[in-house]
Amino acid sequence: MRIIKLHDLYFKPFILKEELAQIVKMLVKQVKADLPEGEVPLFVGILNGCFLFAADFIREFDDNCEISFVKLASYEGIKSKANVKQLVGINEDLSGRTVIILEDIIDTGATLQEIYNIFRDKDVKELKVATLFFKPDVFKKELPIDYIGKSIEDKFIVGYGLDYNGLGRNKSEIYQLTIKPKMKNIVLFGPPGVGKGTQADLLKEKYNLIHISTGDVFRYNIKNKTELGLLAKTYMNDGNLVPDEVTINMLKKEVEKNIDSNGFIFDGFPRTESQAIALDTFLAEKGEKINGMVALEVPESLLIERLLERGLTSGRADDTDVKKIRNRFNEYNTKTAILKGFYQEKGNYYGIDGVGSIKDVNNSLSEVFDTL
Repeated sequence: MRIIKLHDLYFKPFILKEELAQIVKMLVKQVKADLPEGEVPLFVGILNGCFLFAADFIREFDDNCEISFVKLASYEGIKSKANVKQLVGINEDLSGRTVIILEDIIDTGATLQEIYNIFRDKDVKELKVATLFFKPDVFKKELPIDYIGKSIEDKFIVGYGLDYNGLGRNKSEIYQLTIKPKMKNIVLFGPPGVGKGTQADLLKEKYNLIHISTGDVFRYNIKNKTELGLLAKTYMNDGNLVPDEVTINMLKKEVEKNIDSNGFIFDGFPRTESQAIALDTFLAEKGEKINGMVALEVPESLLIERLLERGLTSGRADDTDVKKIRNRFNEYNTKTAILKGFYQEKGNYYGIDGVGSIKDVNNSLSEVFDTL
């Protein structure tokens, strides 16, 4: 999950779909426990917000039941209106029936009051209310709520059927209103030898950003024998790749050290889609996001020449052997380059021609940085 923008507002991750599924299961279990054996209840969903909740609830409820809907209007923007207008009612004969209302969220209770008004003269056997979310801090009515999935604070949420002026209903998870992200967080991307380190040093000074290089972070943790460094070294000594979780935790600690900065340039991270998702989730928890992946694009043949030339002075054995260099490109192309598609789908991938002088490439990068 990551920060999303709907109209003019920003929303951060709040409740994952796994937790939503557990809440629905709990509500179904409670409802079934209270129903007399053999009774066929009528579930009434309150549109529009409940449609995803109602669908999942009914699928989880594996006994005989009926479903109907009523549509009410009580929200305008992000404010709950005091007056609720019934738009579409139900036509079923409810005499002697057990009716269970399925509501997405109950806050002030205005909608709940209208629900009770609608069913007052329906001669139902029993009327109960099951709500996915409840805001106790703003509830103003003395009305019964029989089943509550999760009580939450009075902050505006979207997703899983809930919307902000029509948008956000299709999100499979719940997002909470947050402030506009303040940081400039960039993933600097490209194959070996493309010049990421050189450009990162220039860009961090120009934009007052923190440069986080995976290689530097690993070396620091191993040299200083930190808990994560020692753990990483055990994997490396056995010839195994360091697990994503260890790498991510190292990066998190670096971000935490500089949480009041203007932002970060991530160099060498993420390397896999799972790392990219973990980074999005971590930043979103802090009300921040990745503004863009900026990639330096250079033909592989030219990069091989660069690396061989660098190997004459760098002292790195893997810069002097063409076979080893090609293996590094193969590793990059098969495991890391797929991140291009990951960020393209989000609409924040920016390819930059990396051929040219350091100054020319930096100018091209800066043009993109200025827009993010």
